Amino acid sequence: MRIEVDKEKCTGCGICKEACPKGAKIWNVEKEAMATNLQFCHVCTICASKCPEGAIHVIREDNDEKKQENEKKDI
Repeated sequence: MRIEVDKEKCTGCGICKEACPKGAKIWNVEKEAMATNLQFCHVCTICASKCPEGAIHVIREDNDEKKQENEKKDI
């Protein structure tokens, strides 16, 4: 799982951090939002649904994608 923030769209408003149940643990918002510490993320997608700019995309990776990613790291 990963959270992508479109830097072109993000205004740094902080709504993602406010809406997120684990906001302070996951979101760092200064000039733009950045998701860190994703081990705390519930994958609820509230952040993406509340973003007024549509800048947040929560991407759930299936097992095949994870396996391919791990294989690339081993090369």
